[in-house]
Amino acid sequence: METDCGATWHDSFLKACPSRQVLDMLADKWALLAICALTDGPMRFGELRRRLDGISQKVLTQTLRTLERDGLLHRRVYPTTPPRVEYSLADLGRSVLVLTAQLRAWAEENTDAVEAARVAYDTRELVAV
Repeated sequence: METDCGATWHDSFLKACPSRQVLDMLADKWALLAICALTDGPMRFGELRRRLDGISQKVLTQTLRTLERDGLLHRRVYPTTPPRVEYSLADLGRSVLVLTAQLRAWAEENTDAVEAARVAYDTRELVAV
């Protein structure tokens, strides 16, 4: 069994393993939300920016470039004036939809419990060790 993250297996706990980069990309909040937003079909840049409330133009551009480079989405430019650009999920992007949908659903379903835990933590009396 290799331990240097060779071609036979990957271990994302290892710093040098390429699978950690993939995990980091998927764990990025904007990447995750962009993938979820594209679930229903192609969207233009402006539509995505409106859908992803709070994202800056620069961050959305970087996120879309990363997802395109990593093979999760397609960027299609239509030969119009001005050029029309649409983004859609590639097969690899669609393959991660089950995971992203589950993570998003868990977050939405457990928000109240997480917020209650934060309040309890922030208001507890500090116990001397």
